[in-house]
Formats: sequence, C-alpha cells, structure tokens
Amino acid sequence: MYRLRSYLHPLIASGLLLFFCSAAFILAQTATPAAAPVPAAPPATGTATSTMSAVPAAVASDPAAVAATETFLDILMKGGALVMIPLAILSFVAMLLIIFYFFTIRQGSVVSDKFMNAADALIRKQDYLGLIAVCNRENECIARIVHKALDFATKNPTASFDEVREVTEAEGSRQASILNQRIIYLADIGRIAPMVGLLGTVIGMIKAFNNIGVGVQQMELAPGVAQALITTATGLVIGIPSMIFYSIFRGKVQKLIAEMEAAATHIMALLAAQYKRANYRASARRSERDAEQGDFGASHEPRSL
Repeated sequence: MYRLRSYLHPLIASGLLLFFCSAAFILAQTATPAAAPVPAAPPATGTATSTMSAVPAAVASDPAAVAATETFLDILMKGGALVMIPLAILSFVAMLLIIFYFFTIRQGSVVSDKFMNAADALIRKQDYLGLIAVCNRENECIARIVHKALDFATKNPTASFDEVREVTEAEGSRQASILNQRIIYLADIGRIAPMVGLLGTVIGMIKAFNNIGVGVQQMELAPGVAQALITTATGLVIGIPSMIFYSIFRGKVQKLIAEMEAAATHIMALLAAQYKRANYRASARRSERDAEQGDFGASHEPRSL
C-alpha cells in the first residue's frame, strides 16, 4: 500500500503538468486564427465570377493574412521581451525544480530501513563509534541527527541524557527547516510569475492608452490590449502549476518530517535505555566497591586488648 501511494503522487503530478501544457497549446492554437484580420471586400466591378475569383487573390496578396500563420512563440513575444524573457526564465526554473524534487524528496533521503536496523543493532551493542562511522557514510536526515547526538555524547562523557536530547531536538528542527526551505522556491515562483505577468499587462495598457493622444481610434486599441493580456495569461500558466506542485511536495515533506521525528524518537528511546542500563551498572559497581572497602576496613581494624 505504501509503494502504491509513493507511485501515485508522481503520476498525479505528471498528469497535471501534461494537462496544463495541453491547455496552453490548445489556447495558442485557438488564438492563432482569431488574429487574422478580415480582408476588405474587393470593389463591385465586373461579373460575379470575377468578384469571387478576386477574393482569394486579395487574401493571398494581403500581408496580414499571411501573418495569421504565426507560431506560438510569435504570439508569446507579442507580450514584450522585457516581461516575457523573465517569465520564460521562471518557467524553466520551475520545471527544473519540479524534476529535481521528484528525485530528491523521497523517503530514502530522510529515513531508510537499512539505517534504522543498523542503528538499532549498534546501539544495543553500545558500539557508538561504529554508529558514528555509519552516520558518516549515509546521507540521510536521520543519520545527521544521530551523528550530532552521538558526537556530542562522546565528546562530553559527563553530559546528561537531557542535554543529549536537547542537542537531538535542535538538530531535528534544523533538518525539518531545511526540508521545508527546499520547496519554498517553487512557491515563490508561483507567486512571482502572475505578478510579473500583471506588470506586463499594465505596461501594455499604458502604451495602448498613450496612443489615444496621437490620434489612434478606440477600436484600434483592442489588439494592443489583447497583446498586453498575453503576459497575464503566461504568468498564470506558470504560477498555477507551480502552486499545485508546491502543495504536492509540501504534503510529502510534512509526511517525511513526521517519519523523521518518529525515527529520532525511537533512537532516543534506545539511547535512554542504554543510559539507564549504564547508570545502573555504574551504581551497582560503586555499591560493590564501597561494600568491599567497608569489609576491608572492618577486617583490618585494630583489636582492643
């Protein structure tokens, strides 16, 4: 069941990414024919046959009709290079982060059964130096936590278990913060991209309305406004998937943090049991030593005459 859930999240995320890419492509294809202006009707001279044959010739010779075959990249660049280039960079970074998180945010990078079994066996044997060596070889969050705790305990033999616990909790909080900080960049892109698109729309609207002062008619402002809205649409196409994937990765990170806390609690419980056992043995040896010293003193006590 756990393996099914681990495969389900990437499948859902891939489906959402494919859906948004398909939606953007469909919108681009539907927007392309609408950009073609209607050619002017030819003058009503000659017969009807000559009129009908003159229409295709006028369309073929019209540069605006040829411009209707523009590509999706041409439509995007209508938003202005000043805004579209930063949006393209944001989309590229978002794609890289999504792919990177798919391969790095997993259970093996936080807690693994292999490390937990090795740590359990070494702690029961009280082989703390061997466990430190294992922690140095592993690149897991729980390994860093255990290494920090054991390093503090071995360098401070007189430290109490409560002090070791505080060090462990501090390192656990740091590892959880690192996991949360890794995915926050995707949320930042999801917030910044729509704002950059809105900035492009505002710039386009300012340019369109400035043209009114130079004699441009109001009906001729529509193409300029439509081109200005391209930046907002592009920013939303980048921001919405980024926030969706951020929500997915945030759920996975919270689940991994919970597993990391459970593993750290298990390790600390084993260490606490070993501390109690060691303290019990130390107190027992101390009592035996005191008893032996007491018997030795009593046997060598001078007898009274």
